[in-house]
Amino acid sequence: MANRLSPVFLASCVAAVALQTKADSISGTVENAGMPLSNVVITATPTVSGKSISANVNPIPIKLDQKGKEFVPHVLAIKVGSPVYFPNSDDIQHHVYSFSQAKRFEIKLYKGTPSAPVIFNQPGVVALGCNIHDWMLGFVFVTETPHFTTSDNAGHWTLELPGGDYQLSLWHPDAAGELPKQTLHIPLEHPLHHIIDLKIRRRSGKPPNTLQVQGYSDGF
Repeated sequence: MANRLSPVFLASCVAAVALQTKADSISGTVENAGMPLSNVVITATPTVSGKSISANVNPIPIKLDQKGKEFVPHVLAIKVGSPVYFPNSDDIQHHVYSFSQAKRFEIKLYKGTPSAPVIFNQPGVVALGCNIHDWMLGFVFVTETPHFTTSDNAGHWTLELPGGDYQLSLWHPDAAGELPKQTLHIPLEHPLHHIIDLKIRRRSGKPPNTLQVQGYSDGF
């Protein structure tokens, strides 16, 4: 049994792997004009040359729904290679499309859930629309880094990151200009806080107020 590994050696290896993969939690808040800002995509990319970014070997299917004649969520952040289903939970038909360079596709008039997902295989921002309902607008943010999240309705976000140096980037569809990038060293001692200026004119992706109150009379 000379080539049998001892329990002590195995335990040491497990501990070493656990130590190497230990992640620290960083968090922050985002606001606009003193109010919390949701739908901000936060990404953290390792800055050390040659540091590996884990591949999405078995991507998990994700749903981007259509409820109340709007895309839900309004902003969806995913990793490159992720399959996304576009269920239609409304009792009318939708016609989803995108002309964005990162992903051009079209799902013609339908109800229910299409049998095949859309694979987002290039990084970038994909703007979504509906050929039937002009106000509908949504976004898929496709990133190569596995470290990303989106701020909630309270403007809060959290990321789990292994120790090291990262470039932190923020993105919001209605940002008035390009948002600055920030270099961080993990572990980080304090929560982060960012203020984002928004465009004066912007589309919410929600139905017009008159339609929200009166309902719909179209045949779709």
